[in-house]
Amino acid sequence: MKDNFAALETYNFWKGNVPDLGFPRKSYTQKIFDYTGNKLIKVLVGQRRAGKSYILRQIASKLISEGTNPHNLFYINKEFTDFDFIEDYKDLESLLLQYKKKLCPKGKVWLFIDEVQNISGWERFVNSHSQNFAMNCEIFISGSNSKMLSGELATLLSGRYVEFEVFPFSFSEYIGVTKKKTTKQTYIDYMESGALPELFVLPNDETKRNYTSAIKDTVLLRDIIQRHNIKEPKLLEDIFVYLVNNASNLISITNIVNYFKSNNRKTTYDTVSSYIGYIEDTFLVHKVERYDIRGKETLAGTCKYYANDLSFKNYLYPGFGYGIGYKLENIVYLELRRAGFDVYIGAMRGKEVDFVAKKGDRLIYIQAAYLLIDEDTAKREYAPLESIADNYEKWVVSLDDVSLPSNNGIKHVQAWKLEKII
Repeated sequence: MKDNFAALETYNFWKGNVPDLGFPRKSYTQKIFDYTGNKLIKVLVGQRRAGKSYILRQIASKLISEGTNPHNLFYINKEFTDFDFIEDYKDLESLLLQYKKKLCPKGKVWLFIDEVQNISGWERFVNSHSQNFAMNCEIFISGSNSKMLSGELATLLSGRYVEFEVFPFSFSEYIGVTKKKTTKQTYIDYMESGALPELFVLPNDETKRNYTSAIKDTVLLRDIIQRHNIKEPKLLEDIFVYLVNNASNLISITNIVNYFKSNNRKTTYDTVSSYIGYIEDTFLVHKVERYDIRGKETLAGTCKYYANDLSFKNYLYPGFGYGIGYKLENIVYLELRRAGFDVYIGAMRGKEVDFVAKKGDRLIYIQAAYLLIDEDTAKREYAPLESIADNYEKWVVSLDDVSLPSNNGIKHVQAWKLEKII
């Protein structure tokens, strides 16, 4: 057990240790900090390698900078092999007791459990300590599966947790890391690369390609194939490739089944549906449903899928015909989600609106277009928005060099300025 405790000493802030904090992601740390000082469990979810661990360590560092004794922080990352000895919640409880006995922390203890889903029965530990009034503690956990807090567990913790979805770097964070200027060309560079934090310390496209491939393989193997006992792993990967290469296109599960059948690949609707659901659960892709603007309801059938990061497209599957306009649409979707909007595909009188974005009382209709190169193109992009009779905000987002004046109340937004106004 002595060696086990040594792992804690290595990765915590005790004895002046300062673990790697990465690039400051203040938009997340500040938002999360607004929910501290209570018994709410802070839950960070998102794709592997999107930066959840860095954010947890940044929160811990911020606590110390504001006066918390480092000995009052307890941090483990279940991804590190040094913590392989923690197999279930009893092992975690035993390590926590040893920590308390050795360090004798006074006052509140801050528990940080990274990739908590890798600990069997973790929910019993979290539920117990979130309600343990004999021990004053506050809990932060992270996980890489959207179903981590579902079903019975969500009911068990109902009203006692707050969830934060962590995405790869935004454009402003990309600017902060690369030290580039905020320009159209920099935005295009952003679209043509990837936004996962570790990509920015890799020297060239080959190493970035290998890194992106390793993430994809790890997620598919460890989080899907092994967990769900997948019988057709090659089909699972091919479905992921299909979703990435058809991001921003309206598709249905029937479309996908027919695509594979046309290539002499036998599969079923249920199999494809299940495999897509597993991929969604790992945050590699996001499903966006169609929304009837007039009827104010979601529509069954076709939908769109967007990649969680364009590195999968740019480094792994660049040969497929996939224009910059589709990448722009994908990034606009991610930017809306980062800003806390619920996002849908708008449908009205046979016309499609790229996005219907809702947050509280705010609603924005958005068209994403590569360039408004001529009058006919502009009319085509503005027409769906003009057909909407209500008075909510309406935007056209593009990569045009010149910002165009408002047209019938429809605002033109240059893509590299979008993040600043939402």
